[in-house]
Amino acid sequence: MTVAEVQLIYRSTVKSSLRPKINSSRDAFEVLKKHWNYEIIEFIEEFKVMLLNRANRVLGLIDISLGGTTGTVADPKVIFAAAIKSNACGIILVHNHPSGNLKPSQADIDLTRKIKTGGQILDIGVLDHIIITSESFFSFTDEGMI
Repeated sequence: MTVAEVQLIYRSTVKSSLRPKINSSRDAFEVLKKHWNYEIIEFIEEFKVMLLNRANRVLGLIDISLGGTTGTVADPKVIFAAAIKSNACGIILVHNHPSGNLKPSQADIDLTRKIKTGGQILDIGVLDHIIITSESFFSFTDEGMI
């Protein structure tokens, strides 16, 4: 019988002191703007997760899915696998709305609740869910939805 070996490895080439610190949704949005593909922001929906350490410094940003013009699939297992592997204490969910509409859909709200519940079990805080467009952003936390 042969089985696969599983290794959990986390390596960072960025010194902790150089990692951006997130104190607000605006801080997160500023980091996201630098790492989003604005050539397709109004064409294809993307879902990413910002991974944070206990001091709210950015450990990394991971692409979770690339969808179509009206949606994308965000698999909670993939999100939490990345969070656990990076030893993140908190995460910020992020996706764009190609339509330019910042209002969260019911699917956005349901996914946020589902991932928040999973995060509570794993002791990984879901700090925000940010929807971005080419012009602005919407924060679930700022609107009291988390």
